Amino acid sequence: MFEYLIGLVTVVTPAYVVLEVNGVGYLLQTANPYRFQEDPKKNVKIYVYQAVRDTDINLFGFVDSEEKQLFLKLLNVSGIGPKSALAILANEDHGGLISAITNNDVKYLTKFPGIGKKTAQQIVLDLQGKLGDIGIVTSSTEVETGPTVNSSALRDALAALSALGYSGTDVKRVAKKLDDNQTTSTDAYLSQALRLLTQA
Repeated sequence: MFEYLIGLVTVVTPAYVVLEVNGVGYLLQTANPYRFQEDPKKNVKIYVYQAVRDTDINLFGFVDSEEKQLFLKLLNVSGIGPKSALAILANEDHGGLISAITNNDVKYLTKFPGIGKKTAQQIVLDLQGKLGDIGIVTSSTEVETGPTVNSSALRDALAALSALGYSGTDVKRVAKKLDDNQTTSTDAYLSQALRLLTQA
């Protein structure tokens, strides 16, 4: 029904954002809410997908059309629901995800929360050769790690990992590797943590 919404991000939490459009606040579940934590007076465009079920209606938000299309492809996989799809998309290296699917890298896919070997194999089976139209290129990023202390941005990033479904053990393990830099944003911490979790 909706393709995108343009408005002001008024609330950012570990699991969702609220986008105010013409006086109406839309709750959007997103893979990484902190990517939308920008100037509160600046309008942003968020691509959306509306999921209607017997008992509820949910809106999911995406930074661009390509991320939305990848989400929809993942939803078509047997055993993948919206929460699992968001957890997979939280790692911003979507090119790495597509590469893993293309190359039948089941081990890479099982690093996402809630994705076991059987589901990872199903992702490859259902999506291999079907992602070329999305237009995402593979990228590689070097990850620097360092000691950990607790800044508010770091705490928010760890809370977001829990909201995505990562276990307490995984969150604690990656927390030890994150560099506590007071100038680092929550988005940067979360991106770094997700890269570490998928590389481990």
